[in-house]
Amino acid sequence: MEMIRKEAAAFIKEKVNVEPTVGLILGSGLGVLADEIQNPVVISYKDIPHFPESTVSGHKGQLVIGKLEGRQVIAMQGRFHYYEGYDMKQVTFPVRVMKELGVETLFVTNAAGGINEGFNAGDLMVITDHINNLGDNPLVGSNDDELGPRFPDMSEAYDRSLIEHAMKSADRLSLNVQKGVYIGNKGPAYETGAEVRMLRTWGGDAVGMSTVPEVTVANHAGIRVLGISCISNMAAGILDQPLTHDEVIETTAQVREDFLSFVKDMLKTLPA
Repeated sequence: MEMIRKEAAAFIKEKVNVEPTVGLILGSGLGVLADEIQNPVVISYKDIPHFPESTVSGHKGQLVIGKLEGRQVIAMQGRFHYYEGYDMKQVTFPVRVMKELGVETLFVTNAAGGINEGFNAGDLMVITDHINNLGDNPLVGSNDDELGPRFPDMSEAYDRSLIEHAMKSADRLSLNVQKGVYIGNKGPAYETGAEVRMLRTWGGDAVGMSTVPEVTVANHAGIRVLGISCISNMAAGILDQPLTHDEVIETTAQVREDFLSFVKDMLKTLPA
């Protein structure tokens, strides 16, 4: 793993002359943020040694590196999911590479189904915690002590100071941003109504098929994390309508301006 991580990082370093300190993982329909990066260097995943390829609609499958709101950033326009057939090490490989490149702070975004009945499609939610319902963990197997501890602390998986920072940005922009717990399911089928009722009793506010693996590895690597969900639809059984990926993409497009202004304001005012 060390060799392939260093090979991927070395390939990226050859293409850029900056050291990114902030990583951005952009979920379904949210890759538009990377289009805002100044003087971008764009690298397709398929060109990077040992990188998987994104197979899901709404995920461009490329890295965009440059400056955004005064910060040197590296953005993933599209992520990898467990349901695509990749193993957990492959899903989280980009986070390991980001750490190798110098990333200290990671913004993880996703499109998620709303479980909290007080939410509406189109809401943005700052993730305060998560529940791993994927049935697997990216840290299973031998541990490299140089990457992180055998038993990492996950009591503050989402950095509290970053959550506070995000809510101040929301107030500045007069955005009605929710806070809540994200549940990561394996997918790719959407949840049944009965499953949604169960997840609500667990304390979940939103459910999706990503994020948990990357956040786990980021914590293991000592990278502080902020998570943002776009509530792209209400989960099964809340509204009497079928769920589709097209609806996810449509909703994220509708909240594009709020999402862009929110993340850009957080980057601009992020303490050094």
